[in-house]
Amino acid sequence: MSDAVKRKFKFIGCEILYREACYLAACGPHRVDVQFLQKGLHDLERGDMLEAVQSAVDAVETDAGYEAILLGYARCNDGLAGLRARGIPLVIPRAHDCITLFFGSRGAYQNYFDEHPGTYYMTTGWVERNNFQEGQYANPAYGKQGVMGKLGLTESYEQMVAKYGQENADFIRQSLGDWTRNYSQMLYLCMDTCREEPFIQAAQNQAKEHHWEFQLRQGDWTLLKKLFLGQWDEDFVIVPPGGKLVARNDEGVLDAES
Repeated sequence: MSDAVKRKFKFIGCEILYREACYLAACGPHRVDVQFLQKGLHDLERGDMLEAVQSAVDAVETDAGYEAILLGYARCNDGLAGLRARGIPLVIPRAHDCITLFFGSRGAYQNYFDEHPGTYYMTTGWVERNNFQEGQYANPAYGKQGVMGKLGLTESYEQMVAKYGQENADFIRQSLGDWTRNYSQMLYLCMDTCREEPFIQAAQNQAKEHHWEFQLRQGDWTLLKKLFLGQWDEDFVIVPPGGKLVARNDEGVLDAES
């Protein structure tokens, strides 16, 4: 591809997308400079996540020649609502959370979600960058205490017994703290970025540990490819310089406000 056609983008995203984003940046026709933020921002309060992502956006030099900043995020518990574009447009998929990016579309994810309630989703990023254990919210991004920590739900059962006594610890676990009871199945989405058998096995072991059914499904690159190729259709929001990202309570999910 000639230099006249080649485009230049900056990608800022969650490290959960590390392998997929690096693959697309390496194999795509355009120049995409990638930057990843630590996983766990969605566990923080909304203002803390917004502050972290806004800082990364603001740090991008406006004279670096980027046509747009591609965001490897979604609505993420409204953590990106209010995010402002400075001198460079922002582009983000219309999605409630990052799992949509691995399903390839909002429709595909919604259909599976509706037909399989109580599913915990896994990918290479979630396996290698997620502490899928009790107390997984204990050390969220940037040293800030997450919502679960503020509710006192990041301690192990043994720590709760020592602090509150066994009877109280049992009550906390039964009423609030046993997050695993909300799930009955684990789905691993295979994106074929590498030899994924070790990741699949790790996910299977985690599902077995929690007595969940395990399912395997091929992921879909459609949304991610369109993001990196600059093919931004109705599945994306483009926030112009000076505008901000806003949440919508309809199928649009996100929108831009000048």
